[in-house]
Amino acid sequence: MAELVGNVLVGQSGGPTSVINASVAGLVAEALNHECIEEIYGTLNGVLGLLNEELIDLASESQQQIRALKHTPGAALGTCRYKLKKQQDFERVLEVFKAHNIRYFFYIGGNDSQDTADKISKLAKEQEYELRVIGVPKTIDNDLAVTDHCPGYGSVIKYLATTVREVACDSESMGQGDLVSIIEVMGRSAGWIAAGAALAKRRDHPHDPPHLILLPEVRFNQTKVLEDIRRVLKREKFCSIVIAEGLVDDDGNYVAANAQTDSFGHAQLGGSGDALAEIIEANVPGVKVRVAKPGLMQRAAAHAASKTDADEAYLAGQAAVRAAVDGESDKMVTLLRGDADEYSCETGLAPLSEIANGVKKLPADWINEDGVSMNFQFLRYAQPLIQGEVEIPHENGIPVYARLDKIRVEKTLAPYETS
Repeated sequence: MAELVGNVLVGQSGGPTSVINASVAGLVAEALNHECIEEIYGTLNGVLGLLNEELIDLASESQQQIRALKHTPGAALGTCRYKLKKQQDFERVLEVFKAHNIRYFFYIGGNDSQDTADKISKLAKEQEYELRVIGVPKTIDNDLAVTDHCPGYGSVIKYLATTVREVACDSESMGQGDLVSIIEVMGRSAGWIAAGAALAKRRDHPHDPPHLILLPEVRFNQTKVLEDIRRVLKREKFCSIVIAEGLVDDDGNYVAANAQTDSFGHAQLGGSGDALAEIIEANVPGVKVRVAKPGLMQRAAAHAASKTDADEAYLAGQAAVRAAVDGESDKMVTLLRGDADEYSCETGLAPLSEIANGVKKLPADWINEDGVSMNFQFLRYAQPLIQGEVEIPHENGIPVYARLDKIRVEKTLAPYETS
């Protein structure tokens, strides 16, 4: 494979995670090692930055700030949920690539982002523009096909399991068999995040919180759930429930969703916890129901991030650059779990076409027959992903995160209308 000389462009898309910037740090660090890469650019706010030719010079950032990205939450380059809607949008993207001699494009994101990267690469081929495109996985939902797990997932379930334990301490001190505590977590189409709450249980303590985990993979049965709650309250001082925002009823409809959709056509979710609270209050007299919604906190909680997760996100960024320099394209970096008893992880590659728009569901045989708890197979899968703590510098007791200078690359093209 002939050496390809040119510039790198990296973008971030979709919902951020507490380790998404670690992948950027890995990309930049690795790109600096290759003479065929001349400049290292970032696009602000994903494909929106591409359409508007809003690029920044990542190579000019201090190495201290690049290293700090490894422990910084949010999307340091800015993100978006904008969908390239028409052929003209894709043509504009390629025009920007040509204007800035972009020969390596790395897109950090989930299902929709990998689909976008795949389409951009196809257009480059049609126009015979030499471009290598590699996707870098990112999603707290852990629902990307092919890869064993996704950067971002280990940290969100570490935060969630910790939160469940902490809230349980509070609930136990307040409850007298009359308290139901509900924690509503993210998870549109798959219950990976909610399932992660099972890690809060101590080994050999099956009655530890959470007492019930309600997953999108298990259709919501009101009668059964109410019976489960009554059963727990007879035994415990309180009932702890973790519920996914994507919970569906017997007809496959979301228990809580509004009529609005995002640019990719996904329903706007949120409110499954409140919906369940109303059902409980109407059917279980005398109970107090409290609903907690970690919301954005669950994906931004860098203070509770998993070191394993952060290290693997960094590794994925490095692997993306190495693959592209070696001639690979139209692939996404995957994480491959080792076969030995002791956990290990290495990277692989999978075609973007196999990842784009797919959804990996939680395996049915990892859910216990009761439908509201997880078995040893899930625990064995998830436990290694939350190990270790990320060291974060503090100033006056508060974490210090990276702040990029974001030096702009000079624009050369006419403005573009994105509406």
